[in-house]
Amino acid sequence: MDFEFFVNLLFSGLTRGSIYALLALGYTMVYGIVKLINFAHGEVYMIGAFTTLIMVSVLTILNLPILAIAVIAALVAIVWSAGYGYTLDKIAYKPLREAPRLSALISAIGMSLFLQNYVRLAQTSDFLPFPRFLPTVRFLDNYDGLSSSQFIIFTTTTVVMVILTIFIKFTRVGKSMRAAAQDRMMATLTGVNVNKTISVTFLIGSVTAAIGGILISAHVGQINFYIGFLAGIKAFVAAVLGGIGSIPGAVLGSFVLGLTESFGAGYISSDYEDVFAFIILVLILIFRPSGILGKPAAQKV
Repeated sequence: MDFEFFVNLLFSGLTRGSIYALLALGYTMVYGIVKLINFAHGEVYMIGAFTTLIMVSVLTILNLPILAIAVIAALVAIVWSAGYGYTLDKIAYKPLREAPRLSALISAIGMSLFLQNYVRLAQTSDFLPFPRFLPTVRFLDNYDGLSSSQFIIFTTTTVVMVILTIFIKFTRVGKSMRAAAQDRMMATLTGVNVNKTISVTFLIGSVTAAIGGILISAHVGQINFYIGFLAGIKAFVAAVLGGIGSIPGAVLGSFVLGLTESFGAGYISSDYEDVFAFIILVLILIFRPSGILGKPAAQKV
């Protein structure tokens, strides 16, 4: 019984970590190039979920198969969310490229609040039921420790991370992203269009965030306008924990955070579930400010 409880907590933690990783990737990629904490990133995650719900409602009228509805709705939501990320960069961040970091940070907080209240007014402040359209995995039918939705979330996250890693390492755009992250001025001098590269980074981060929002909403079965805020904060904690600016660090930090929350809630108290994330943040900032895989910044004197 105790072992089954442990396994349930393990898979629950991996599921949380997978969602945090999809969000944390956007945080860490943007920070790596622009040195900006995009606090509106969680709202893109939320908009992806809401757009999927709206598209499912529209497509249901056409009497299409549920799998076709789910795929079309998810693809439309991902593209729409990517458009939001691109627009955020153009409107709120690009004009502040050369401004002090605090200006861009304030802009990010402002966009987060704006998008929250925009969705609240356009939709509702209540929780809405979200269709559980994730398919059933047959070999899990007789096993209670890992649900089909958890398996799909973990598998999808793994695939997204592999594709993203290949994209960043081997494509021309990925190399431009790495060059801009190392030295924006030098990248510009070598012919890299840094502004275009930053916009692509926002697009990619928004896509992964939307995927996370769709998956977790289908797993939980409900959404509201506020789901992106706390998830975004925790993903930011995960990125800092692993080392902000490091993609492997963001993934590692996300799984560490997800497992810590799951086991803490299971063995200590679920009342303090959200507290564990911020306890970890305080500890990592005290003992290793650069994060688990982050490199300490060189101090110029």
